[in-house]
Amino acid sequence: MLSIRRKISIITLVIILLGGCFFYTYNKVYYSKGTANSPKNISIEKGDNALVVGQKLSEAGVISGKYYFAIYLWTSNELHSIVAGVYEFRQGMQIPEVMRIVTGGEVVEMRVKITFPEGWTVRDMSDRLSANNLPGADFLRLAKRPDGSLKEAYPFLKELPVGATLEGYLFPDTYYFSKEVTAAEIIKKMLDNFSAKVVAGIKNDFDGQKKSLFELVTMASVVEGEVKNDSDRKIVAGLFWNRIENQMPLQSDATLEYALGTNKIQHSIAETKTDSPYNTYQNKGLPPGPVSNPGQASILAALKPQKSEYVYFLSDPKTGKTVFAKTFQEHVANKVKYGL
Repeated sequence: MLSIRRKISIITLVIILLGGCFFYTYNKVYYSKGTANSPKNISIEKGDNALVVGQKLSEAGVISGKYYFAIYLWTSNELHSIVAGVYEFRQGMQIPEVMRIVTGGEVVEMRVKITFPEGWTVRDMSDRLSANNLPGADFLRLAKRPDGSLKEAYPFLKELPVGATLEGYLFPDTYYFSKEVTAAEIIKKMLDNFSAKVVAGIKNDFDGQKKSLFELVTMASVVEGEVKNDSDRKIVAGLFWNRIENQMPLQSDATLEYALGTNKIQHSIAETKTDSPYNTYQNKGLPPGPVSNPGQASILAALKPQKSEYVYFLSDPKTGKTVFAKTFQEHVANKVKYGL
């Protein structure tokens, strides 16, 4: 039999533990904030329940956890009050305010959903904007000749060479734009995204690097155009950096495509002799600037390349698989094998 004192101690401990759990959960439900450092657009579909919505909000960093969100809706008798639509959430919001927005139907104005895939150029992006009745022509003009004030607003642009475009810095992603959006607003949103996902994301690894961000983005854009597999990207990035170090031309079809405005699996010998600073068959080193807008995986590959003994590579035209070679003879044999 437990003594009365023993029973009291156990009951007291249980009360303390329950109280601690209560206050911890209470704080998480009412006062916690997400990790997002920029505004987020979240689409809530008809039929999404509290946990599904909470998952979307949690993954985007809007809130700290889906269960805290569901608990708050339950205790507020709002579990079935979520209104479908597209919502915009600013950083630093707490769950009560988030709930008020999604149950009050405070949707953003009707917006156009635009997806820019990794590796697209500013011209590709311009065409997609125009196809959706958005200011694609103005977007292209501003991207090709960025306003000088952008360098003040975005310090990472200050290292751009004179005459450089925003190619490489318009982060590929899915965006929601109002039908009345201006080209300047589109570019700002994309640069904000680049700042949040690239500049902030690589800061710890990038500090102390001898390469500039401009060089890193330029290399990433070349890698993006050459390979699609994340592990291959790291190997190709290392291979390309080694070529530059050893005074070898990159011989990248991605840069030649940018110079010619083409999209081909293989270029002719005549095309590889094209007179262009972007032709890395004829010019050593990096091209004058990015040849596309690379995704995060290619940027990380350029930042943290994988060392290897490979000197050459090609892509299987049927499967897209990257085939590496250590010698020129092996590379020639691979070209014959894969019909290139």
